[in-house]
Amino acid sequence: MRLSMSILAAGLGLCLALPAAAQDIGVLQSAETNDQGTFKFMAAPLMTFGKDGADDEFGLAARAGYGFTERFDAEGKLALFDNSTLVGLDGELWLLQGDTKDTGVDFSLTAGIHWLFGKDERFDTMGIDLTPQLSGHLSPNLELCGALDASFEKIKDVPAGGDDSYTTVHLVPGLEYRLSDTVDLIGEVGIGLNDDSFTYAGAGIAFYIR
Repeated sequence: MRLSMSILAAGLGLCLALPAAAQDIGVLQSAETNDQGTFKFMAAPLMTFGKDGADDEFGLAARAGYGFTERFDAEGKLALFDNSTLVGLDGELWLLQGDTKDTGVDFSLTAGIHWLFGKDERFDTMGIDLTPQLSGHLSPNLELCGALDASFEKIKDVPAGGDDSYTTVHLVPGLEYRLSDTVDLIGEVGIGLNDDSFTYAGAGIAFYIR
């Protein structure tokens, strides 16, 4: 009887935790890294579309980064939702570049870590992120972007007998449009590919200080 009650409690707890834990900060960038010595600041509204009885949820994502070399940058990230707050850090390595600037196809790999702090009795999680990304220029100002965004999550303080890990996977088509040398518009849709991945959409603006 005691074991059955523990399993029931764990199941009910996870039903509350997973809608918050499935929040995402998005990719919201092309496969190009920040220029060396350049600071980047980005803000974007996000809408996560609920499923299996979960509500849609509106949030705000922000990033701040710096280009350490012509092929590597690092960014801190923050997302604020009604039911959770997400903070993290990632690094991006630009592996394939077009023959000349603003032409051809680019490929990068981003890896990082994040923490999600749940509200209203939802569980906290810690996740490892891995994102291969491809982008290509349709013009000097317009890039089409695509990414496969995977996150490997660990839930904290799960009751005994509960599953304390899950994985989210998103296919992320998007675009980036250069308004000027210091301002870009960014938009994307993250299509959830498994049961624990909620589809989202976001669009925002990035500023660069060179």
